[in-house]
Amino acid sequence: MQDKTEALKQQILELFKEGDIATLYSLEAQAHEVFDEETLHGYYANILDLALERLTDILESHTQLDMSNVQDFATLRALYEYGIEHYSAEDTTSAAALFEVLSGISNDTSFSNALSIHQKAAQQGIPLDTFLELYADITKTQESGSFYINHFKQKGKDLL
Repeated sequence: MQDKTEALKQQILELFKEGDIATLYSLEAQAHEVFDEETLHGYYANILDLALERLTDILESHTQLDMSNVQDFATLRALYEYGIEHYSAEDTTSAAALFEVLSGISNDTSFSNALSIHQKAAQQGIPLDTFLELYADITKTQESGSFYINHFKQKGKDLL
């Protein structure tokens, strides 16, 4: 088990050096099998750091992330999860700001529209649990296999 853990750590270290967020996410299940909670926290924190670096590059270059590009897709996922963490912690101001940025840096209209609804909900101070229960259509989102909430009840659509 120790050899497996060390080999995984080495592989992950190389991927961090390369900035390969997509492959890091592909190793997620293995990381959960062998790492303790503290190491997992560091794993995700490093993914977030890489995503924030990519976000900075995108903003400075005035370009957009392409959902069909695997690294851009993984970057959007990491940043979306970060926004949801803020929302879950009731930091609606930070969550709304991040959702606004994400809606503007993606070339995917569906993603941008969905994040605009997230942004409006956070701006209005709607708690995440309430947003999930009354505004989001979690069943359709799960059926779609999306990493982000992309289906909404009428109440969610009405936020726009």
